[in-house]
Amino acid sequence: MSKMHELAKLGQSLWLDNMSRAMIESGKLKSLIGQGLRGQTSNPTIFKQAIATSNDYDKRIIELTENHKNTFEIYDELTIKDVQDAADLFRGVYDATKGLDGYVSLEINPKLGNELDQQFNEGLRLWKKLARPNVMIKVPGTKNGCMVFERLLAHGVNVNVTLIFSAEQYAQVVWSYFKGLKALAEKGGDLNKVRSVASVFVSRLDTAVDKWIDANPAASSLRGVAATANCEIIFHKFENFFGGDEFKALAAKGAHVQRVLWASTGTKDPKYSDLKYVTGLVADPTVNTMPDKTLEAYLDHGAAKAAMPGDVALAQRNIEQLRALGIDANVVCLKLLEEGLAAFEKSFEELMTSIEDKSKKIAGISR
Repeated sequence: MSKMHELAKLGQSLWLDNMSRAMIESGKLKSLIGQGLRGQTSNPTIFKQAIATSNDYDKRIIELTENHKNTFEIYDELTIKDVQDAADLFRGVYDATKGLDGYVSLEINPKLGNELDQQFNEGLRLWKKLARPNVMIKVPGTKNGCMVFERLLAHGVNVNVTLIFSAEQYAQVVWSYFKGLKALAEKGGDLNKVRSVASVFVSRLDTAVDKWIDANPAASSLRGVAATANCEIIFHKFENFFGGDEFKALAAKGAHVQRVLWASTGTKDPKYSDLKYVTGLVADPTVNTMPDKTLEAYLDHGAAKAAMPGDVALAQRNIEQLRALGIDANVVCLKLLEEGLAAFEKSFEELMTSIEDKSKKIAGISR
């Protein structure tokens, strides 16, 4: 039994936060699944890295360019193919876990973030084009994104709500989950067939708060506590939401818990353990999606031991202490959300430029 299997026994599923054609074709992904990997996530930055910095997609780019596909259509074909092939590899996990795991996520075009109808239509289009029960459409956890989330759920679409930073933002996502499920039930839909995760970004909060603390030595004792404290508070909210009467009524109709997914769990500060955002966030039922380096570190020297629920009162005191010293976690989280949205949009634009440049260079066709 691998460490990933041991973690699954504790109620936490390990997913990989990376995707590439090479990973699929080399057999690496299949090998990791054999070791207990239970899902995979992607985002515009990951696809930019995979497509722009390798030659793995060049042959297909030539074919699509010669078939007069435009830049977005080429991007669409490349990413859809990767997600479909990865989902097919994970299908055994999906079946064995009865739909709990085995999911692969694909993000909606981030440039549509302010367009409610267009975002919804694009999510529905991707869902239908992927044509796999074990995929999730990624939607940002913004006010607009939550409305898109509700509508997609009401159409029976699996959704990964991403870029969640604050406890308040998380609460809005859960309420949207309940509303979407109710709408699906009212339409006569099968609640048992739809799944969702709420992706909470972790390490970036410590990075932002620690930068301020390093310039304010009086707060040094609180260095490195913000992210874990925020996660503890969010997990406490999760237990309250899904232990309450509102969800119990939905569960009676077949609804599943929306698991919290810990994202951005690679350690960025070398002063911290390379598994700070892994071992400290083990909880039942959750997901941790890790970049390759963190997954390798966990397989090498990680331990499977429950860490949550912990002392939520202490977590709240830590957040309150930071606020008293002049740093409001909610304000920081809002800024991180704005930066995250901008970063994904920038990555998407750079990816489009890279594909356009490749199609011109490789195929010798000027657009």
